[in-house]
Amino acid sequence: MRLGRYKLTIQYDGSAFFGWQLQIKERTVQGVIEKAVQKISGSDSRIPIHGAGRTDTGVHAMGQVAHVDLETRLDEKDLKNALNGNLPLECRIMDVEKVNDDFQARFDATKRHYQYQCFTGDSILYKNQAWHLTNMNFHRLNQLASHIVGDHDFLSLSKFRDDLDHTRCIIYKSEWKSDGKMVIFHITGNRFLHHMVRYLVGTMVAVAEERFSEEEFLSLLKNPLKDVQIFKAPAQGLILVQVDYE
Repeated sequence: MRLGRYKLTIQYDGSAFFGWQLQIKERTVQGVIEKAVQKISGSDSRIPIHGAGRTDTGVHAMGQVAHVDLETRLDEKDLKNALNGNLPLECRIMDVEKVNDDFQARFDATKRHYQYQCFTGDSILYKNQAWHLTNMNFHRLNQLASHIVGDHDFLSLSKFRDDLDHTRCIIYKSEWKSDGKMVIFHITGNRFLHHMVRYLVGTMVAVAEERFSEEEFLSLLKNPLKDVQIFKAPAQGLILVQVDYE
């Protein structure tokens, strides 16, 4: 058997996990996948998987991507089935692809697509998949979202980390769409900072509800400051939809 690198496309219900990143005492997405990989490989030691990004506790994914180096005789289809046979129902491998040995799930990504779901109805079915709000000013939200497109410094709209080289991101798409009582914010960018989408959504909603001014919101984009006290949407509405590669 020859060691090969495999690209995994992953879907998971974030409410069942303490985020993506491996933790010793908590159930995480990375943890359950690594456990499945180790079991089907028969290895006595950990085989790490490397994700395109780290999602927080309660955040979901329809198209998270990771890579893993693995010795196996299984083809992609059988490897996918073997992994899913050893994973909990809250986490599914949607696709397995053999890739070049230099492929990097995180560093080779060119775009990331997120959506944030807000539900204005009374159904309890969305309690773990949406932020429940009584009403939303859809037109106002889209006016605000249009200002996010472009190359901006999102220092004010993220959780500060001193290990980052810079806090600029290029946003290609930023818009709200309504589907009945579900109102969804769609955003695509080359990269995203920690809690950035949740801060953007929470602050736009605060402006739409007249708890924060548009001028203050725009100032966060034009005059970035560290550790600004603003509004953060809850985790359960956020979904990593897709990661793009060349």
